[in-house]
Amino acid sequence: MISAYSRHGDYESVMNWFNQMLSEQVEPDSITFLSVLTACGRKGMIDKGRELFDSMVQDYRIEPSPEHYSCMVDMLGRAGRLEEAEEMVNQIPGGPSLSVLQSLLGSCRTYGNVELGEKAAEGLLEMERKESGTYVLMANLYAEKGQWEKASRFKRAMREEGVLKKIGFSWVDVDHAADGSLALHGFSSGDMTHPMAEEIHGVAGFVGMEMKFLKEREVEWYECGVMLESVGCIG
Repeated sequence: MISAYSRHGDYESVMNWFNQMLSEQVEPDSITFLSVLTACGRKGMIDKGRELFDSMVQDYRIEPSPEHYSCMVDMLGRAGRLEEAEEMVNQIPGGPSLSVLQSLLGSCRTYGNVELGEKAAEGLLEMERKESGTYVLMANLYAEKGQWEKASRFKRAMREEGVLKKIGFSWVDVDHAADGSLALHGFSSGDMTHPMAEEIHGVAGFVGMEMKFLKEREVEWYECGVMLESVGCIG
């Protein structure tokens, strides 16, 4: 019952059944704790999840499996508690799995933690150099932080390694067909099949250059403001 409710994200029912187990002195096993921790993660009950994980180890003497660690890393990472997530990763006997590091890297990208992201990416590339997600996440993380050279380096390394990103398609309605239905155009990154592909890519390139220019000017304005404030010209 606990496992079924956990799969459906029903945190309250999971905890009700779990507490009933404890009240009837039925000891939870490894699978039970995994289901409860999963429910905590989906509900965002981070402190409760941490409490239950510690209880599993200390009170019930259950050795955490890779799945337990993975669940905790994902739970902490989603909440932005990246230092705790890193500590959990370092506790995993035999080292973290591919999925654990992927989860950690995803959280680093979400919360903009470049330093920890680099550590996770290094571990991932040691395990699997052809995994496109690692390159894409790191390139995006660097780009969002304005570290354009590092972002370009990762994209270049991706090409040199012959790593192909899984193609994702976007769709846009371009016109109505004769029968009244929408005519859709599907496209992907680098797609040149559209009859106006060259013009579209030209505009996209121009917009990208403008964004980079504005980002650089923003840094210059900030530095100028700091300098003026330091000499008492403003403020």
